[in-house]
Order: sequence, then C-alpha cells, then structure tokens
Amino acid sequence: MPSHTSVRSTALEPRKGTSVPRRLLTVYGMVLVTLGLLGLFTALAPETFATGLNFRLLAAGNAVPLVLALAVTVPMIAGKIDLSAGYALGLWQVLSLSLQLRGMDYRLVILLVLVGGAVVGLVNALLVELAQVDAFVATLATGQVIFAITYWYTGGKQVVDPDGARAAYFDALATWSLGPVPGPFVIAVLLVVALWVVLEFLPAGRYLYAVGANPRAAELTGIRRRRYVVGSMVASGVLCAIAGILLSARQGGVAQANIGPDFLLPALAAAFLGSTTIRPGRVNAWGTLLGVTITTIGISGLQQLLPGRFYLEPLFNGLTLVAAIVIASLASRKRLAGAEKHQLEEKAA
Repeated sequence: MPSHTSVRSTALEPRKGTSVPRRLLTVYGMVLVTLGLLGLFTALAPETFATGLNFRLLAAGNAVPLVLALAVTVPMIAGKIDLSAGYALGLWQVLSLSLQLRGMDYRLVILLVLVGGAVVGLVNALLVELAQVDAFVATLATGQVIFAITYWYTGGKQVVDPDGARAAYFDALATWSLGPVPGPFVIAVLLVVALWVVLEFLPAGRYLYAVGANPRAAELTGIRRRRYVVGSMVASGVLCAIAGILLSARQGGVAQANIGPDFLLPALAAAFLGSTTIRPGRVNAWGTLLGVTITTIGISGLQQLLPGRFYLEPLFNGLTLVAAIVIASLASRKRLAGAEKHQLEEKAA
C-alpha cells in the first residue's frame, strides 16, 4: 500500500525560506489581478459593469464554462490534456433536449447523458493507457468523431422545441437560484468545492498529483498509475455531461450542433491560468475558478467599454491562454530548479 507521506510534494510550492510578501505575491498574485480588473472596470463603467444585474448575468452565463474548465482540470492534474471536452459538451446538450422531444422522461435523459459522458471518458482513457496514444492526439481524434456524430444526429440543424414538449423541471435546472445567486453557478461552485476536498484532503487527490508530477516515481511508491489516469478521464467525461445538461437547460428549447468547440479554449485558458495561483505550479480547483473569473471579468469589461467588437472574446481567451502557459512553464521550471538546488545543498551539508 502506498503511504500518504510518500507522495506529498512541495517542490512546486514557494519554499519556506521565501519572504512573506514574495510568497503572498506568488500564491495570490492572480487574486490581486482579479481585484485590479474588477476595480478598473467598475471605475470605467460604473453604471453597467458594477451592478447586481450584471454580476448575476455573468454568474449564470459562466456556470457552464466553469464546469467544463473543471472537466479539463482533472485530467491535467494527472498529466493529460483532454481536447474532446468541448465537442462532448456539444453532443450532450443536443441529446439532453432531443431525447426529451422523442418522449423520454427527463430524469432518464439526464442519467443516460451522465453514463454517456463516463463512456466517452473511458474510451479516451483506453486509447491513452492501453493503446498508448498521446492524450493530446487521442482526445483530439475522439473529439472530431464526437463532432461528426453530433452533426450526423442533427443533420447539421438546430434542435428546437417549439411546442414546449420538454419537461418544465428540466428547464428549472437553469432558472432556480439561491438568493441572488443563480442556481447553475451554485452547482458549479459545489463541484469546485468537491474537487478541492478530493485533491487536498483525500489520498486519491495526492496520488493523482503524484501521477501527474512523475508517473514512474508514483508507480515505484506503489500507486496504480493507470487506475488514476483512467479515473481522471472518466471524471472529466462526467463533468462534460453535467456541463452539457446545464447548457441545454439554459438555452430553453434550442440546441446547436456546433456550439461545443467554442467553449474549449476558454476552459483550457482557465485551467492553465489557475495553475499559476493558489497552488502555484499545480493545476487546482480554486485556481480554475479564479481563471474563469478573470476571463469573465476581462471579457465583460472590454465588451462594455468597446461594444460591438466581436473579436474581443476570442482574442482575450487566446492571449490569456498563451500568457498562462508561459507563466506556468517558467514558474514550474524555476521552482523545480530551486528544489533540486535545495536538495543538493542539503546532501552536501
């Protein structure tokens, strides 16, 4: 049995010798950036940006991107990238509506979509682990297959419910609220908390981090690496299904075959950006939430200051993704080099 302490690593965290201001800046720098953007756009557009209505709209509209970003986050912890997430989202939001229009009970539809998400995740895992295909290539290929299936199923057309045949309870998934907070955002935050608990307080989370950091070393400590890679990709598939269900409920009787891929880049950007904060050098749940928050505030603020500039969203997401990857890469190399130097100094002493 693997011991708990054998896989705990602080190599990517600020060392104890780091000064308090520098440590706080390293860990919470992105939080300060978020607060800075919030203050900037509040000052520049107080009548439109800094309103309760705007924040409720932003929260409701970004519940699905947050869940999808979590779906991308989980395999990234295990050292894998799932590029099929956006395409799977598109398929599940189509099926969540179309199966109801065929007379199926909405509860059974939700169950089938969740099972389907797990199956897609398992297929990805089998390609990666059994066929030994690179995760980037494997999930890109399955994503294209899923995209083709979605287009075949819909004939490339919108799925619409003009007669209101879908269940009212299904729509309620997107319309309920907890006080002023939209219900879908509550669900997304609860998933963030659940993932945080697993990663920070359960052995499975520590083993998952160990597998992502050094698969060979993890196996030598007794961790069943393959089990955790498969589990991470299945969990990713289920989260994609949840995101698809929420998106379908939010769209209210309309499902589009080509909508899913548009969510992939923001999800990747949020996950990579999240790895630079809270737990620097590690992909983490709260960091992903912060990554979604930064992109949401940035895009919303720019669109209000520069209305009609439809290129702002993809431009901001692309630049954010590039910046996040560069920052995460440089930070990880610096901390790994520092950790190795520290270990050599300890051995020399």
